Amino acid sequence: MNYRQTQDPVSTIKSAKVLAELFLKASVANVNTLTGWSLDDRNPQIIEQLMPFVSWLYHNYFRVQTDGWENIPPTGKVLLIGSHNGGLAAPDTVMMTYDWFRQFGTDRLAYALMEPKVWQALPGLARLAAQVGAIQPHPDLVRAALRRDAAVLIYPGGAKDVFRPHSMRNKIYFHGHKGFIKLALQEKAPIVPFISHGAHSTLIVLADIYPQVQQLHKWGMPWLGGFDPGVFPIYLGLPWGLGVGPLPNIPLPIPLHTRVCSPILFERYGQEASRDREYVEQCYDRVCQQMQQQLDQLVQEKER
Repeated sequence: MNYRQTQDPVSTIKSAKVLAELFLKASVANVNTLTGWSLDDRNPQIIEQLMPFVSWLYHNYFRVQTDGWENIPPTGKVLLIGSHNGGLAAPDTVMMTYDWFRQFGTDRLAYALMEPKVWQALPGLARLAAQVGAIQPHPDLVRAALRRDAAVLIYPGGAKDVFRPHSMRNKIYFHGHKGFIKLALQEKAPIVPFISHGAHSTLIVLADIYPQVQQLHKWGMPWLGGFDPGVFPIYLGLPWGLGVGPLPNIPLPIPLHTRVCSPILFERYGQEASRDREYVEQCYDRVCQQMQQQLDQLVQEKER
């Protein structure tokens, strides 16, 4: 279903101004504030203020189509598992977040795991995201959120997924990360997958040369900023033209289609199930296969 809403230019401009002010304030905030280690940093009032600007991006820049929201339980805990796309801008993540708040309101608890290195490299952005619901990817923090009956959005593939080559844009690529399966089993939480089409074309990742750059580091080249980025893509996109490294990007205005897939429930739950390596592997394969099938179907629909 393609949602359209009447746009109020004044509200959009005010919201964009709030976004800029919040970003500047977060950029100069104390390093010990909004660190992503508290579930209480999330601020529904701030989310409400940002909604008009994100709504403009949703309807006018990315022209989003979305469906499947009836697959999310109306209440209770849930693990939302997504395939990450589009570089650091990750436009499908932002658009799905907007849709979540539009569907369920800003008061229903929802959090998203964010790469810890964002707090190092882009502290202003990270502190701003913490106020929208971004948290550190620590199992104890996820458990605490689920025990509050929250929804938790996880992108298991992380940075390697968000910067996977353009040739893999229609592939589910979790890089073997199975921690989300163990959490789902331990907390008896349903998994609801998210997929999208178009977001990975908002920049064109040519290659990831991280192994080569890592070798240079072993030979003595220091990491820029003093930390290992884990990925080192070469991509075509705005504003750099040719981007080298995990630089922030401005996504191209490609139409997006996001889809919420059917919930995945397993046969066994509990601590014993989460310690059964073979069973965890089976559950992981099942999630990846079902998401790939759903993504293949969405791609076929868009290419007809």
